[in-house]
Amino acid sequence: MLITNKRAARGSYPADLQSLMNVERAEESRRWLYQWKEIAPSATPLYDLPDIAAQLKVARFSVKDESVRSPLGSFKALGAPIALLRWILRQFPGLDPAAVFSGRYADQLKSHTVISATDGNHGRALAAAARDAGCRCVIVLHAQVSKEREDAISGYGARIVRIQGNYDDSVEEAARLADANGWQVVSDTSYEGYEEIPCDVMQGYGTIAAELVTQAGIRAGNKGPYTHVFLQGGVGGIAAGIASYLWEYQGGHRPRFIVVEPAQADCLLQSAIQGKPAKATGTVDSVMAGLACGEASPLAWKFLAQAIDHFMTIEDDQAVEAMRMLARGSRRDIPIVAGESGVVGLAAMRVLRQSAELSGQAGLDEHSSVLMINTEGATAASVYRALTGETAESVLARQASW
Repeated sequence: MLITNKRAARGSYPADLQSLMNVERAEESRRWLYQWKEIAPSATPLYDLPDIAAQLKVARFSVKDESVRSPLGSFKALGAPIALLRWILRQFPGLDPAAVFSGRYADQLKSHTVISATDGNHGRALAAAARDAGCRCVIVLHAQVSKEREDAISGYGARIVRIQGNYDDSVEEAARLADANGWQVVSDTSYEGYEEIPCDVMQGYGTIAAELVTQAGIRAGNKGPYTHVFLQGGVGGIAAGIASYLWEYQGGHRPRFIVVEPAQADCLLQSAIQGKPAKATGTVDSVMAGLACGEASPLAWKFLAQAIDHFMTIEDDQAVEAMRMLARGSRRDIPIVAGESGVVGLAAMRVLRQSAELSGQAGLDEHSSVLMINTEGATAASVYRALTGETAESVLARQASW
């Protein structure tokens, strides 16, 4: 399903949004994140895939590959850690930001506990950052989170709390436990009275856009090489973080943004229909685990309501086929390890280009230049192998020899 957002704006980046998230703060976040040993201190790859572009009948199809951002395996390494760092700096003014994750202040932080709900990647990133800073971490997992993802989080020293229900239930439980124990929630979704930290999380994702500006040769206030940018849905954080940066930087020449989410977790599409943060209409359960969110973040929606041109849903099997396509590669397309939530841009493009009506609605034609963000690698190795028919290591070996 594809809808056009009639509230989307294409003028200058609004001042009220700039006061919340801006290029300057994103660049500061990037400088600090590059000091952490779990983050690569350079840009992630930007690949052109000419064979896929030819199949889709567009001029260019590119992938910004976040799978190699960090040993943590996903873009979430940019969000929770910077939010934790900024929270620590507010509690202890004067600390050296570059030294927090080296453990220099562990004695000051050891009595502090942070907590969050997660589908996997956000909690893993928070656990790793808390371990390196020296504070305690509690992660709430809902029933659909696999044991494999739980082990990946607990491996960083976090205490795991399991609940029944879905992601939104785990968010509520994390807030309850924090209130009862005096802990600090570090979440990527906002709710009433809780916006500062989710804003920090989203601002961390601006690192992706900051790198893209340099890699793609985008000049301030000018059109860049991309006419369309596909962004993941979820609660809306990564879409807000990237779209806000490019909108501020390019102004009225920003690309067309399309947000994609699972059909059964369509909270952002429903928000666009209703004109306010809304809940999903489906079961929420999806193979796209990182996007299996039932309720939009009100803070993220402040940005998406004006920045996103289209909202779209896809089916699980469409995501799986996109994983296989990127893994296979071709003579001219490098093989890429892309997880279930990482491939939604390609999956959505394949749907749109099969329909002249949908392509027209999205403004796609043979002259279009399209960018997708591969937000994760094989964060659950067994799931990746089951869905693609080969291991991530096999794909990486072919990538290395491509």
